[in-house]
Amino acid sequence: MRRSLFLAVLVVLALPASANAVLLGVVGDKSRFRSQTGQVSDIGMKFTTWNTHLGYPAGMDRFFTENTPIPMVTLHTKNTYGKEAITPRGIARGYGDRYLVAISKAANRFGRDSYIRPLAEMNGHWNYYCAYNSNGSYRGSAHSTGNFRRAFRRIYLIMHGGTHADINARLASLGLPGLRVAGDIPENPFVKVLWNPQGYGSPDLAKNSANSYYPGDRYVDVVANDLYDIRFRAAWDANLALFRSHPSKPYAIGEWGLWGIDDPAFVRHMAQFVSSHPRVEAIVYYKSERGTIWDLGSKPKSLAAYKRYIVPLGG
Repeated sequence: MRRSLFLAVLVVLALPASANAVLLGVVGDKSRFRSQTGQVSDIGMKFTTWNTHLGYPAGMDRFFTENTPIPMVTLHTKNTYGKEAITPRGIARGYGDRYLVAISKAANRFGRDSYIRPLAEMNGHWNYYCAYNSNGSYRGSAHSTGNFRRAFRRIYLIMHGGTHADINARLASLGLPGLRVAGDIPENPFVKVLWNPQGYGSPDLAKNSANSYYPGDRYVDVVANDLYDIRFRAAWDANLALFRSHPSKPYAIGEWGLWGIDDPAFVRHMAQFVSSHPRVEAIVYYKSERGTIWDLGSKPKSLAAYKRYIVPLGG
């Protein structure tokens, strides 16, 4: 009886792979990950630092061209020295426009599908753009959830492009200053902007909940969550709550991985979630890099589960 039930679960997991294939991605070495899992990754994720390659279009173009076929460019507010380069209020007021416009233009030059993932895990205290410290204390108005929402709306409008006049009119309707750069921004109909919190806030306060940072449906193309298995605990309930709270939006797992443990049950659970929730369009594994605590090379049971359950979901 137990064997029959196990086989039935496998069938349920396998069926949606052909009917509703998802985009599979990885952070790190795509070639290494393919040799480990057999996965031909659709998405390559690039983490950036603020003002990286600003003024050097060829360098900024590599955000996209080196992470094919579908780049996912993650924007942070820290500089190359790990210090905060700009606050959410600064972004909202346009002080980061030159950099954001340069990224938008690079996406246009790439000319194919790409994801822009601004200020991910914004409800995690380790990020400068979170509104709260780890002890729950408030970081001040420059980092407020309100200014985060304003900053995100501005980023969204710039990433999708349009005429200078049109973008300025939209910014004005939001009570935001006009663009601080001249000229039109090429339209990017092939860009998708991800809004990507964690299911649970850290600190886990109502005022630091994921949806406290939500900029509104008009300014989000895909809702995403980051989900890690840490000490055989993963926040599946928070993931499901986030999924259900935005029923009109496609969903993604921006990052997922195993935090120094070998847990094939977590991998199977991810496959089951993806298979049973058709709005999931992409999942990105973090990460493929020899010697790191997330690499599947040190997790034989999870590696076998990934090959068996995750890779077929890509169709």
